Amino acid sequence: MRNVTFSADERLIEAARNRARRERTTLNEEFRRWLQAYALRENQARTARATISDLQASLRTGGRRFTRDELNER
Repeated sequence: MRNVTFSADERLIEAARNRARRERTTLNEEFRRWLQAYALRENQARTARATISDLQASLRTGGRRFTRDELNER
């Protein structure tokens, strides 16, 4: 694992450390979680868009528009 140094306002860092302490975690752990989510978000969005596109291409309604109630039926 590599070390990375960032700069931020001291009050913001202290507030973040206090929150992490209350949540029984560390600022480092929260940063690792954020970094992973940030790095993967673009790929997840791309995958979701591709899935939506695939579904739109394969579903046919014959031009019929469904009501909200119809769409929410289980």
